[in-house]
Amino acid sequence: DRAASSGPGGGGAAERCPQHALELGWFCCTERRPVCAQCLSRGGCQGHRVRPIQEAAADVRNKIVDQCEKLQLQSAAITKYVEEVLPRKKHSTVSVASCAREVLIQRLIFVRNVCENEEQQLLEKAHAEEERANQSILTQRAHWTEALQKLATLRTYLVGIITNMDDFLLINPQNHFVFFARTEEAEGILEPQESEKLNFNQKCVHSPLLSRLWASAILCCVTEDIHINERTIGPLLALSEDKKTLTFIPKKAKGYPDDPERFDGWPNALARESFQKGVHAWRINVEKSNAYKLGISYSSLQRKGLGDEDRLGYNPVSWVFSCFDKKFSFSHNSHHQSVELLKCPTQIGVLVDFEGGELLFYDPNSCVILHLHREIFIAPVYPVLAVADQSVSLVQ
Repeated sequence: DRAASSGPGGGGAAERCPQHALELGWFCCTERRPVCAQCLSRGGCQGHRVRPIQEAAADVRNKIVDQCEKLQLQSAAITKYVEEVLPRKKHSTVSVASCAREVLIQRLIFVRNVCENEEQQLLEKAHAEEERANQSILTQRAHWTEALQKLATLRTYLVGIITNMDDFLLINPQNHFVFFARTEEAEGILEPQESEKLNFNQKCVHSPLLSRLWASAILCCVTEDIHINERTIGPLLALSEDKKTLTFIPKKAKGYPDDPERFDGWPNALARESFQKGVHAWRINVEKSNAYKLGISYSSLQRKGLGDEDRLGYNPVSWVFSCFDKKFSFSHNSHHQSVELLKCPTQIGVLVDFEGGELLFYDPNSCVILHLHREIFIAPVYPVLAVADQSVSLVQ
């Protein structure tokens, strides 16, 4: 029996009560201390629950033994973990890391090869298109050089007639046929006309793959920190403190102070920031809204009234991607192009490239180009938003 096992003090001299000088043979469970028989009968421990001190000590020893066994089991578990589990984890980590590196390298090699092939094909197309345009220009040059020579020869002939032929021969009707037969050659030479065949066709270097890769890289690396200009927001909109979120509040029109920059009709808002060169991108969270517009505009966008002049997408100075009741479109100058999507995007990236003359709307979650518009922008552009349901937020 573990309770009968000897322990420290088990076989030593008996301790005595400092008050009664009697042997401490009992343990007071109430006051948690050893006491003598006198303490139990006449002292302060009368009526308390007591037990023999050897029994109390045996319980403590048993608890210590239990704790030792727990420590031993804990040590055994840790030893097994250190000697068996950690080596397996190390081996597994080395193996998994090696596989991850191999997959990473293979994917990067694949992407690199695809990009190199795409680059080669696009460069070849660009070179072929340049050669075609140059050949067309050379052909036109040869044609019109020959035409100039014919016209010069005819003019010299006619000038010679004027200067060398006497009046009687000049007015002779028989000579008129000869004169004007030669001039019919000039009438057969048409005036030069503008032709697209003489221009470099930039569509030859348009690549959906390159556009997607380029847009993904831009939106990952150079996203702008955009803030909404509080002075521009319409009366049916509320702006968050961080100037990032626009909320539509149709029944609680706010009494904003009058401002020449403020939209007083449509629920529009312009950003504080503007751009006029380089490449710029930003993202908008549209998950909560089912009626919104987002894009860019010039600062000349009208602010007062409910006409097309200040309605986004209905004038020459605004370009927007729109959603209404899960129907999507791109709008500019009252021209609306439907955009068919398989699912509603939760975020939309806007990318404008001044040098490339492109405005691109992009779903960063699915890496899908929603719409691509080509335009040479002639003035600084401002990010623009409109919301007529719930809220939209600029993403930090």
